[in-house]
Amino acid sequence: MTRIHPVAWLYVPGDRPERFDNAAGSGADVVIIDLEDAVLPPKKDEALANAIDYLHGRGSEAKAPEFHVRTNDASTARGRDDITALVGVDGLHALRLPKVESARELDFVDEVFGGQAMCAYALLESAAGLAHVADIARHPRTAGVALGEQDLALELSLTSPLAFQYLRLQLVLQAAAAGLPPPPMSVFTDLRNDDALAASCRDGRSIGMFGRCALHPRQIETIKAAFAPSADEVAQANKVLAASRAAAGEEIGAYTLSDGSFVDGPIVARAHRVLELAERLGRPATPSSVTKEG
Repeated sequence: MTRIHPVAWLYVPGDRPERFDNAAGSGADVVIIDLEDAVLPPKKDEALANAIDYLHGRGSEAKAPEFHVRTNDASTARGRDDITALVGVDGLHALRLPKVESARELDFVDEVFGGQAMCAYALLESAAGLAHVADIARHPRTAGVALGEQDLALELSLTSPLAFQYLRLQLVLQAAAAGLPPPPMSVFTDLRNDDALAASCRDGRSIGMFGRCALHPRQIETIKAAFAPSADEVAQANKVLAASRAAAGEEIGAYTLSDGSFVDGPIVARAHRVLELAERLGRPATPSSVTKEG
């Protein structure tokens, strides 16, 4: 079965431990305990201690989300101290490194964790980070990459949606070239505009992104719905696979459906992926019409 990657990633401030359990039960696939932007400097030590205390002993829980910690910038003493303190925390699944600008930040994770299995997700939030994205994405510790769009908007004075789409597509290409999963989208800051959030998610999905970070639990269902296959996509996938089974018996590798849609190996593989994702997200298949796939 194709590996289905996380859809909803939820941030929770490290200095608000009373919110950790709520985040864990929110339906998010990944909970990110944030030690960086969401925490003021006087509370960073407290936030780190909260994260460690909460995560110890959670490594064996069934049906729990993954827990990541967003450290402070690994090029700073504060960030390096965060990473060092997280060694041996058994409930921690991955590090989330902000403001990564070179592979050196990943090298530091290597130095600290040694032979221990700990992967990192690199946030690219500057022009320097984007300039070195290929090296960052190919580092052995890197499990995924994402954009920090608020910081990029500030540094590059970006306001155009087209500019962000260009940067997102570049990241999709670099992630694929490095063998990484599709990048999740950055946070959507208008917490009460569900329609705009859904439309933005669909735009990201159309250029190969998958999943999104959330700032509030109320955004999770909208994110999951936007990245789930539609009923029409599921119906078309079922149609492709039914025809594929029939064609296999006749030893036919490529064929045309009754609606004129061409089908070959990659389209069959895509149909399997659509159905796996639909099953995971619990999206039933009752089409209003059947769209062409491919």
